[in-house]
Amino acid sequence: MYNQADARIVIIEDDETIREGYAYLINQTSPYTVVSTYPSFNVARHKISKDNPDVIILDIQLPGTSGIDALPILKKLLPHAYIIMLTVYETEKIILDALANGASGYFTKNTSSVKIIEAIKEVMQGGGPMSPDVAKTVIMSLQKNQNSPLTKRETQILELISKGKDRCEIAQELFIEIETVKTHVKNIYIKLNVNSKSEAINIAKQNRLI
Repeated sequence: MYNQADARIVIIEDDETIREGYAYLINQTSPYTVVSTYPSFNVARHKISKDNPDVIILDIQLPGTSGIDALPILKKLLPHAYIIMLTVYETEKIILDALANGASGYFTKNTSSVKIIEAIKEVMQGGGPMSPDVAKTVIMSLQKNQNSPLTKRETQILELISKGKDRCEIAQELFIEIETVKTHVKNIYIKLNVNSKSEAINIAKQNRLI
């Protein structure tokens, strides 16, 4: 029987305070051992196989190779390791990309070490622990109408409109031209058979399009 108390942990996190804080607390207050910590995936890449970790705590916003891009590489290098994502970002796309690429858990950086230690135990038991705010985002994504007439980009724009963003702000956020935003908005109105922002938002919410 595999002894969870022997679990080896590696932390890849560029913020030294967070990295060393978690390492110290996991070593001192749990049965697990942090065998290595790294400030980036690029530094960890050629050493992590020798660490032979059972669980990797991986930051998303890393210098060089991002955590999202590192995920599939780590899964190939260490197919049996569980990976818990750690991030200040919790946008729907990033969360779903991380889970699709093999993440076993997902936490925001304000998570206490106690919760992280619980998460380590949970992933090794086959669970998928997440921060409450992350879980809420995943649930909302799953609840969206999969038969939406809107494209992904149109949905994205309508979500930003519903948050009070104007066309100029949407163009800047999505790195597209204002004219492109106008075209998308026009198509949204046609598809939803509406004539105003408020109507579009109401119809979209009623039909779980956003």
